[in-house]
Amino acid sequence: MAFNNDFRDKLKKYGQEQLLHFENTLDEKQKEKLHGQLQAIDWEYMDSLIRDFVLQKRETEIPHDLQAPFIFRCIPENEKQAGYYREAVKEGVRLISGGKVAVLTVAGGQGTRLGYDGPKGKFPITPINGKPLFRYSAEKLVRAGRKYSTSLKWFIMTSDANDRETKEFFKENNYFGLKSAQVVFFTQGMMPAVDYSGKILMESEDSLALSPNGHGGTLLALRDCGCLDKMKADGVDHISYFQIDNPLVSPLNPLFIGLHCLENSDMSSMSLAKTGPYEKLGNFCISDGKMQIIEYSDMPAELAEKRKEDGRLLFEAGSPAIHIFRLDFIQRLTKDGKLKLPWHRADKKVAFVDEKGSLLKPEKPNAVKLETFIFDALPFAQNPMILEGKRELEFSPVKNPEGVDSVVSCRRMLIDKDAAMMEKAGVKIPRNADGAISCKIELSPLSFLDVEDVVEYFKTAKVPELEKGKEYYFE
Repeated sequence: MAFNNDFRDKLKKYGQEQLLHFENTLDEKQKEKLHGQLQAIDWEYMDSLIRDFVLQKRETEIPHDLQAPFIFRCIPENEKQAGYYREAVKEGVRLISGGKVAVLTVAGGQGTRLGYDGPKGKFPITPINGKPLFRYSAEKLVRAGRKYSTSLKWFIMTSDANDRETKEFFKENNYFGLKSAQVVFFTQGMMPAVDYSGKILMESEDSLALSPNGHGGTLLALRDCGCLDKMKADGVDHISYFQIDNPLVSPLNPLFIGLHCLENSDMSSMSLAKTGPYEKLGNFCISDGKMQIIEYSDMPAELAEKRKEDGRLLFEAGSPAIHIFRLDFIQRLTKDGKLKLPWHRADKKVAFVDEKGSLLKPEKPNAVKLETFIFDALPFAQNPMILEGKRELEFSPVKNPEGVDSVVSCRRMLIDKDAAMMEKAGVKIPRNADGAISCKIELSPLSFLDVEDVVEYFKTAKVPELEKGKEYYFE
């Protein structure tokens, strides 16, 4: 395979002819690989991104008119709202049962930060059985399918780094009780890294230095891989989105889905009351009448710390990356094969090969990676809705081995959540003097999707008295 003169001229036009420097040393398979990567790039668009985000460094502008948004509280604030919530739950159940809701999970990451070699979704997370993150979510969907008498579709976004291993993991485990046709894998889009002079870097002699284009790229990847067309053909109208490293999340929350529909929202989000002004959750805000998220690192201190008369933070609504989208909204955002979201610059240390073919590993940032964020779709959405979630029921991300947002904290919260549901069913849970649970508990999602399932089971089940220091698994 040879690169024709038209293509060479195109690379020269945009100042990227260095990408063919090793052409004469490559075999046919290597040339085919590099050719595919180069052909996948919209060069006119890429050149504009380099000029706008690499050759100049834009300062983040914080709108001067930021206001706190309206939030539906997790507990109804009056009887009228309580009635609306009951109506929303019925609507959510109707949509789920009718096959109108698909589930979308971002799972492109590796478990490196956890000391795990492999896709993060394979990491064992449950406190007793060590069920992997993928299995734990899959079992929730199996139970939801039975409970709502429907065949749910689960769309999982992988990355080039873990796509093959993820697919093999599901196949080896018989899709964890789901049918193979219910699980659809697609890969995240990639963007080349660009050095500070505007040159695209090469990772090796036959490959560009590529990295994922951010979780916002999920939406375009759905279109590029034909998943939007598949959803439409299946009658799906709404998409429930979450990240695989948050096992506490309810993948199909009838109240959330119902409110999203009743409010005629293009994009709905769950929020959490922030634990403090600098907790690492983006801040939901209103500016110029439009919903948006301001990153925690960009929020000015005087706004981050500002409080209401009752002492709560003014901007207390933090984003745990749990959303619902209308299918037609994503279709509009990705019309003509382009993603209508802003790009963000990230300065990184990127290893690359020089003109001699030597691999260089810089000790300080040397290049820019361009990313899109899924929450940047909010300003484009009509009637965006926010529902406050209960942290103990919806959010415990697995980011670190220990400490905050860790394997340790997540396992503890999984136990706490299961124990709290059992206590509502009348089961006595042994606790220490400080109130901490003194045994290990794990409920299988195959039988216990929510508190309703737990109460129904334990009101008739014969359960031995739970003892301190023991482990109890219920399936």
